[in-house]
Amino acid sequence: MGKFELNFRQVHLDFHTSPLIEGVGRDFNAEEFVDTLEKARVNSVTCFARCHHGMIYYDSKINPERIHPHLVNKNLLKEQIEACHKRGIRVPIYITVQWDYYTAQEHPEWLSVNEDGSIIGSPEDIVQKPFEPGFYHTLCVNSPYRDFLKAHTKEVLETFHPVDGLFFDIVFPVGCACRHCRQGMVEKGLKPHNDMDRSIYSQMTIDEFQIDMTNFVRQYSEDCSIFYNKGHIGTAHRSVTEAFTHFELESLPSGLWGYLHFPITMRYGRNLGLDCLAQTGKFHTMWGDFHSFKNMAALEFECFNMLALNAKCLIGDQLDPNGKLSEPVYQLIGGVYSEIEKKEPWCKAAKPVTEIGVFTSEEYEKRFNRDLTPSLRGVTRMLQEGAHQFDIIDTKSDLSLYRLLLLPDEIPVSEEFAVKLDNYIRNGGAVIASFESGLDAAKSNFNLKELGVRLKEEATRDLDGNLVRGENYPVFNYADYIIPKGDIGKGLPETEHVMYMKGLEVEALAGSEVLADVILSCFDRTYEHFCSHRQTPSSGKTGYQGIVRNGKVIYFAHPIFKQYHQNAPRWCKQLFLNAVEMLIPDPVLKHNGPSTMLTAVNEQVKEKRLIVHLLHYIPERRAVDLDIIEDVIPLYNISLILKPGKEVDSVICVPQGKEIEFRLHEGGIAFTVPEVQGHQMIALNYK
Repeated sequence: MGKFELNFRQVHLDFHTSPLIEGVGRDFNAEEFVDTLEKARVNSVTCFARCHHGMIYYDSKINPERIHPHLVNKNLLKEQIEACHKRGIRVPIYITVQWDYYTAQEHPEWLSVNEDGSIIGSPEDIVQKPFEPGFYHTLCVNSPYRDFLKAHTKEVLETFHPVDGLFFDIVFPVGCACRHCRQGMVEKGLKPHNDMDRSIYSQMTIDEFQIDMTNFVRQYSEDCSIFYNKGHIGTAHRSVTEAFTHFELESLPSGLWGYLHFPITMRYGRNLGLDCLAQTGKFHTMWGDFHSFKNMAALEFECFNMLALNAKCLIGDQLDPNGKLSEPVYQLIGGVYSEIEKKEPWCKAAKPVTEIGVFTSEEYEKRFNRDLTPSLRGVTRMLQEGAHQFDIIDTKSDLSLYRLLLLPDEIPVSEEFAVKLDNYIRNGGAVIASFESGLDAAKSNFNLKELGVRLKEEATRDLDGNLVRGENYPVFNYADYIIPKGDIGKGLPETEHVMYMKGLEVEALAGSEVLADVILSCFDRTYEHFCSHRQTPSSGKTGYQGIVRNGKVIYFAHPIFKQYHQNAPRWCKQLFLNAVEMLIPDPVLKHNGPSTMLTAVNEQVKEKRLIVHLLHYIPERRAVDLDIIEDVIPLYNISLILKPGKEVDSVICVPQGKEIEFRLHEGGIAFTVPEVQGHQMIALNYK
């Protein structure tokens, strides 16, 4: 863990305020401002130096033309900081980077452009059209704009010295084709007209910018916190951790991210050596949703889940242009943060206790990273619903930390990676892979020989000659079937179960054990031959091997994780969880609660205790746009079996302080938690 440690209860106070709005900051009162924060138990608040509109909220000497034209009090940021510091509240300062509407209008020559000359906008809408509202004109950090940024940052650091921290927002790679980037690419031997080369250079550019800016900041402040936000933390951050003091995981479940983004990214980011802060919002939907309120149960879950997964908490808000905080908003925030404050002693310096490592396909993806793959989403759901303790990892991770590794659906294996996996397996590790995982980059051969399968010579294709494996057809044109048997089929009837997406057609090598064959349909569904409304029924004939075991390695031919994300067949999850049980029959944690209950196991080494988190909040799709959590549904008498690997002295529900009885059970302990009212922590103190 890096030397910088975050506070637990933070607010990010957006202040993107149009220059057309008058009376900006007119109702700001420093004492009232800090009183409201303090009552809400907030101990860090990010405040604005410059926003996406390009407006400045302090008395800038070098850029007075950028001060908001209707800013009533030019000392707004100064007074926010001074008032908070008197009460011991940190104030990181916000500086926008690639979105600045004022600069975009004044200096169009600094804009990032596509190969056709159009202006690059947000990652979701890559073209910013001239007659659409928004400040999403992306500026190029290879242009002279970087000089402006440095001068502006220097003024902030000197004006507000000592600065607690800097939050640089909107710092993401874009395949820019402006003259500055074209020249830079040529100097590095890259081809500006090539899409892949521009993508490579865009990542090089943003990495270099972050390191350069951090080195620049350190000339004026040795210890302020520094973070660069692109709306996601992922594999691209591993190589530039030196530029950061910590990570902030922007992940508003009601916004663009959904409820799966945070647990996936946090399970990866927490292992990169820096303290982590998770961002959600008080908004019903997304940033800039004025005068809206998130349901209390939803905000509780989002923050309590941050604690369970080893993150500090941040709730996003937007300050009204008049400069006055909303009392009802901070009653909402305070209701959650008062509970967080009680829970903090059992969360400080807590480390996750995990035994499964899940490889992320993000290393190989070209998409904007927030758009996580269906396979990664599916495997995360299955493992959470199965109460397994796991991390998201990449090929550079230490594999020896895990008893079981998962390669979900689409993890290519190079020769180098194959050697690493082979050594892991030889040293007693177990592996589950599915679909195209284990193949080389060309998908022509299995580099991971330990899977115990090879490709069949012929693969099913559609009428146009395209491969159909792994494709989602709305009426399941190329579905086939599996008959669960033995241990792999535990809990399922021994009959055909449809696999909606065609698997990778393989055959088992000599010495491998076939756990389930694939049964073909009578024929594929085309205009030439079809049956009923969807897939054709089973023919009873074996087509290829569906589940194969080779020692401590189990391979699924179907994209079971992508399929689970698509329409969640319970049998896909059951087959997978059975495979996990076959390879690690004694997991860290088991319980008899519903699959909707989330679990996490952490350890505080200094305090000599394990902390088990149980959460029961159910996101429900009540609206087209987003999932809703409105109610807390309590659970009672939840039985747990834990393998702590330690001699436990006591088991206590915290922070309530209620001790509960436990007994030894098959090398671990068993106990019953009387009630889970949304979130319950249990401390297991050991010798």
